[in-house]
Amino acid sequence: MNINKLQATLEAVLFAAGEPLELERLSQALETDAETLTQVLADLSAKLDETGSGICLLKLEDKYQLCARKEYADVIREILEVKKNTPLSQAAFEVLAIIAYNQPITKSFIEQVRGVDCTAVIGTLCQKSLIEEKGRLDLPGRPLVYGTTPEFLRCFCISSLDELPPVPDGKQMSFTENREAVEQANSQEKTQENEEKMPQNENDLSETVDENDNLG
Repeated sequence: MNINKLQATLEAVLFAAGEPLELERLSQALETDAETLTQVLADLSAKLDETGSGICLLKLEDKYQLCARKEYADVIREILEVKKNTPLSQAAFEVLAIIAYNQPITKSFIEQVRGVDCTAVIGTLCQKSLIEEKGRLDLPGRPLVYGTTPEFLRCFCISSLDELPPVPDGKQMSFTENREAVEQANSQEKTQENEEKMPQNENDLSETVDENDNLG
């Protein structure tokens, strides 16, 4: 397949897909090495820019997607009667930032940073496809870890996480520190559970003794 034919094929496939496609998947389907495809895709992107096309090619880490340019968003929304998404809350932005800069990350660590329960916020971000489950840590309880998605990159108009603004020194935790934070959180939860089970005063202690006598 010559280069022009390959470029046209890529354009057709990406247009028809309507979602990001991995470079490796394209390479296997078209039986073309990744290096060649990368160059052809770069040429396609430049061609769309130079001709003033209303379509642009997005690179989302190792994935590619054709989409309308953002300057046409309002007219597209009006003609297609697309409703605007509900804006993210401040809490959602905070959780999203914590995940983006510290991924893969656990719910326990997020809650330790923010000091409040984040179950609902994490659920909302998952529904919006901005974050997703990335596996589990090899720790007691096998806690889930979360990370951002290609949709996150697309929404913030960046090609990779490397394009995120730098974090001030000392503000970002390593994966090891994240594991330590989870272990600490788990330990605190167990301590709290044990304390709740312990008698709080003499009356509670007496009731506990009476209950044990009755069981005996």
